[in-house]
Amino acid sequence: MSAYVLWGLFPLYWPLLQPANALEIVSHRAVWTMVFCIVVLALTHALKSTLATFKRPKVAIKLLTTTILISINWLVYIWATNNNHVVEASLGYYINPLIIIAFGVILLKEKMRPLQWAAVSIATIGVVVLTVDYGRLPWVALALALSWGTYGLVKKQLGLGALEGLAIETMIAFIPYCGYLIFIGAKGEGQFGNGAGLTILLFSAGAITAIPLLLFNGSTNRLPYSTIGLLQYITPTIQFSIGVWVNHEAMPIARWVGFIFIWLALITLAGDLVKSGRTVDNSIA
Repeated sequence: MSAYVLWGLFPLYWPLLQPANALEIVSHRAVWTMVFCIVVLALTHALKSTLATFKRPKVAIKLLTTTILISINWLVYIWATNNNHVVEASLGYYINPLIIIAFGVILLKEKMRPLQWAAVSIATIGVVVLTVDYGRLPWVALALALSWGTYGLVKKQLGLGALEGLAIETMIAFIPYCGYLIFIGAKGEGQFGNGAGLTILLFSAGAITAIPLLLFNGSTNRLPYSTIGLLQYITPTIQFSIGVWVNHEAMPIARWVGFIFIWLALITLAGDLVKSGRTVDNSIA
């Protein structure tokens, strides 16, 4: 719950880093996350085994793919939270489980259960309603859901620990991101060093990124996966609440209707998750 609550509160943190733009924030996030991960891996004596991953070319290529995907996700998300699109960003994480189901059917040839079909159908109606309301596809939500869903799919195939994978991804991204920070710093456009408060906040982006991940890793070893699946809705619910009641983003009736369809789809999906979880538990027993 701590991990999901912290992820949900992210929209309150990233605006504090302005006037840094989204690319500068993502660059600091990647660089300082790498530093934080290396320190933790060194303390847990896992750094050597993590670095050995670079000796496996096929794995390294997949990690390059996940690096690009997580960079897209971070960039879109931070841009959205700093430009009054928090509600649309929350939509992305609401529909992410449905995107994962779609990937399972299309790419992994998995069979969908009746309740899953119902959930996807209801969610599709919701997305159509929101598209009509926005006057465009909800591209922020779709970009977040697709990038995160694809990221998870590739990472599942790798079988690496979340912290190890994040460390390698940020190592791969270090040169371009650090190069960008040096470039804007030399031009006098970088925000790092412009005030102690902002500098500390930029530096803290690494810990802010990695700590929820460590909490999440701890939970996966202690909780049934179905419980984790149900708890994941804490994050977009907090984000949605921040967007509506803190940032006062526009929520016309049609947008509420679209979200209600999404929530109905998720309730249906949650019911299927509980039902299938009980089936698995009974078969194991």
